[in-house]
Amino acid sequence: MYHQWFTSDIEQTDKEIYDVLINELNRGRNGLEMIASENYVSKAVMQAMGSVLTNKYSEGYPGKRYYGGNEFIDVAEQLAIDRAKKLFGADFVNVQSHSGSTANMEAYFALLELGDSILSMSLDQGGHLTHGHKVNFSGKFYKFHFYGVDRKTKMIDMEEVRRIAKEVKPKLILAGFSAYPRELDFKYFKEIADEVDAYLMADIAHIAGLVAAKEHPDPIPHCDIVTTTTHKTLRGPRGAMIMGKEEYETAVNRAVFPGMQGGPLDHIIAAKAVSFKEALQPDFREYAKSIKKNAKALAESLVEHGADVITGGTDNHLLLLDITKYGIGGKQAEKVLDKVGIFTNKNMIPFDTRSPFDPSGIRIGTPALTTRGLGTSEMKEIGELIVRTLANPDDEAILETVKQSVNEMSEQFPLYPGFTLLR
Repeated sequence: MYHQWFTSDIEQTDKEIYDVLINELNRGRNGLEMIASENYVSKAVMQAMGSVLTNKYSEGYPGKRYYGGNEFIDVAEQLAIDRAKKLFGADFVNVQSHSGSTANMEAYFALLELGDSILSMSLDQGGHLTHGHKVNFSGKFYKFHFYGVDRKTKMIDMEEVRRIAKEVKPKLILAGFSAYPRELDFKYFKEIADEVDAYLMADIAHIAGLVAAKEHPDPIPHCDIVTTTTHKTLRGPRGAMIMGKEEYETAVNRAVFPGMQGGPLDHIIAAKAVSFKEALQPDFREYAKSIKKNAKALAESLVEHGADVITGGTDNHLLLLDITKYGIGGKQAEKVLDKVGIFTNKNMIPFDTRSPFDPSGIRIGTPALTTRGLGTSEMKEIGELIVRTLANPDDEAILETVKQSVNEMSEQFPLYPGFTLLR
């Protein structure tokens, strides 16, 4: 009844936005969400987000607020903190960051002075905008140097990272990515950071759920600060948090508030707490294992059907596909896959010769479909459907048959069964 009461009010108040909700729910139900940075939260997480907690203002931290009336807000935020610390084994956690971008900015502010040097993964080889792109705050505020991947293997060459680090002597080394299908060796990164007397920071926005489930090497023992989003593989609300060693807690807290942010989003923090509790349950570990199994099965299917998968496979939740052989760019590939109900995103591949706005690749992930219940047999079929679509982007008859297959599969794995928006 909670959802029905809530959405029926929207229908009466704002029909246009109500229609957006209806259409988005139906888009998800009738298609296959394979954008690697997206997932489906539980109904409990959605309820926390759409709750009375959105009404409160609570600058500061539990027990130290600049407004009155925060006794219950303090409980929610402390639960989020305590659960995240237990989930990741961190000395401290700040759960107030609004997004992964702001979390990275706040981490930089906590450890560095403006103009300090950072060594990170290049955006065109798997990094993120906040890892030093010139149009982003990071590239404007700090001096970035970059490592990439080996031209042949398309994997990070840690000895090359060491060489660059010794040459440029950064104040901070950043281990993290937005589009890299293999594991990160945080212990190796730590050895290099110690050699050049640099801080080590990890951005695990994409792999946080895998890390929490012990399905990816753990950055916490090796890194000074770790940032992450709370959506993606962690399957929480859109938001972020910062974790790390106890000695950096005060600096991080000050960088978040009052350094970068005012009042925290209390309804989102409560939703984070709910998702952390969910991630602490035994079935979450099985979920993370299934994400990886599905990604491997998808990669194997794509290779079997002749696709060019970067690095030949994946160790995590995502893979990159080089679509050059199909004679189309990433922009067209994304659109034609959208047309048949397979949702992906255009993405640069290592050593791409095309524009970031129409690159040579697409990025594909399995977190959302795994949440929905699809398994390795479905991934095998999806791999064939993707290749058939990319190989025939202008053949309406073939695209229609693919769309029918997508619709049939979607009906077998209903999204939010029993959740109905009132008409």
